[in-house]
Amino acid sequence: MKDKYGREIDYLRISLTDNCNLRCIYCMEEKNNTFLKKEDKLTNDEIYKIVCESAKLGIKKVRFTGGEPLVRKDIVELMQRINTIQGIEEIYLTTNGILLEENVEILAKAGLKGVNISLDSLKKETFKRLTRLGDLNKVLAAIDKCISLGIKVKLNTVMIEDINDDEIIDFVNLTLQKPIDVRFIELMPIGVGSKYKGINNEVIIDIIKNNYKDFEEVKRIKSGGPATYIKLKDAKGKIGFISAISNCFCEDCNRIRLTPEGFLKQCLHFNYGIDLKELIRKGGSDNELSLAIENSIFDKPEKHLFMQKSNDKELKFMNQIGG
Repeated sequence: MKDKYGREIDYLRISLTDNCNLRCIYCMEEKNNTFLKKEDKLTNDEIYKIVCESAKLGIKKVRFTGGEPLVRKDIVELMQRINTIQGIEEIYLTTNGILLEENVEILAKAGLKGVNISLDSLKKETFKRLTRLGDLNKVLAAIDKCISLGIKVKLNTVMIEDINDDEIIDFVNLTLQKPIDVRFIELMPIGVGSKYKGINNEVIIDIIKNNYKDFEEVKRIKSGGPATYIKLKDAKGKIGFISAISNCFCEDCNRIRLTPEGFLKQCLHFNYGIDLKELIRKGGSDNELSLAIENSIFDKPEKHLFMQKSNDKELKFMNQIGG
């Protein structure tokens, strides 16, 4: 299925919950967070129905996100069901990694192909400052467990001025030691994230070039997502850059997002979309659901306007939208 700008939309990100076992400083407040009640979230049956109709329209890749998707107790059952849908070729997970080591083996059997682990520090004290609640050792153990099982691992790393920007080289060196991709993601000015100053990826690239002379650019494959990559000589993994702020890549965007309460978002930046949960719970037919998804995909906006004033700017926190 193509949108009105001719982009092939084949990737659905599903946020299973707005709840999380961490309180990362650029994602949500430390206290007084209000989370959705169970009855306000999509059920497994409703998610399955939405993915079935999306697959008929050309969705091939599904990613479970949150909040923290692993706090949802029925995630394995859901993944097993999604894995049976004709047309769905890949299922991935974005997680903070705290609960991953104990769950990844059964998730792999359910159809999991790869994980993106959000990790912003390799120092215990800084990790604690950033996440407020996290245990770095659990995340590091999860990375090694995934590697041992043959699960593809990507680390999503956000550099924030005066907090963790002294760890750029530490993260780069991980690609020399382990078969993982480390991806530097520019801080999104969404929710509480607007209180902090992220590090531009051009600055990070310059730091890497000043420290390593022997590396090569990796040819970008559009279907592989928005990251551009380089690879150090003899490295086991790659270094990626997702530069949504400094280098808009919206012309290649192939994704739509489903929030925990069933709101289909066409773009991370904008607050509009369509309420699929309401349509389903009012008795809408499969054809009506399919048409709603199709129309939403077709009307996907051309690009985000993060650096401009917009009356339709998304004001929710990242855990409410889906990371």
